[in-house]
Amino acid sequence: MRISVSDAGKRFNRDWIFRNFTYQFESANAYAITGPNGSGKSTLLQVLSGSMQLSSGSINWQNNIDVDADSVFNSIAIAAPYLEVVEEMTAVEFLKFHSSFKPMLPGISIGEILSITGLEKAAEKQIRYYSSGMKQRIKLAQAIFSDVAILLLDEPCTNLDTTGYDLYHQLIESYCKNRMIIVSSNDVNEFPFCKEKILITDYK
Repeated sequence: MRISVSDAGKRFNRDWIFRNFTYQFESANAYAITGPNGSGKSTLLQVLSGSMQLSSGSINWQNNIDVDADSVFNSIAIAAPYLEVVEEMTAVEFLKFHSSFKPMLPGISIGEILSITGLEKAAEKQIRYYSSGMKQRIKLAQAIFSDVAILLLDEPCTNLDTTGYDLYHQLIESYCKNRMIIVSSNDVNEFPFCKEKILITDYK
């Protein structure tokens, strides 16, 4: 899978969030989009996901052939603070619901996913009763265990404690090889595995 971005820009009203951005993202590579709070990292990530249109330039998704913004959804999983989980569901119900849209990685059951992420004791509890850290774990679970080529992670360790950070790195190491990973963050502990770094303020 490849994402090719050419001379891309995004603005809201008259304010450019980023502009003149040209880059090529490749499978089996990890990238970090960095910069201070409010600098446009999340906006760029949403553009890469196909959920937000550019104001200028172009973006192409290729999986041997060109893929349009509507169908690229099937190749992407995202975990982000602004994406809500269905709090009326239990963790089991939520992951089953999610898997009806995107299959989970083969050979791993929902029970195993919840065990791996430390949520097995809360499997049948409604997500509304989860702590903020537990909610972040279920967000990471639905993204990382989706059988997709591209993984987009926006501030992936939000609300996680030290044990949660360790879990996050374990999940990346164990289940994300050969996938394209793009992390949006200004926390260096969230992207030490990213060999390529993009400073969003270079594109203002």
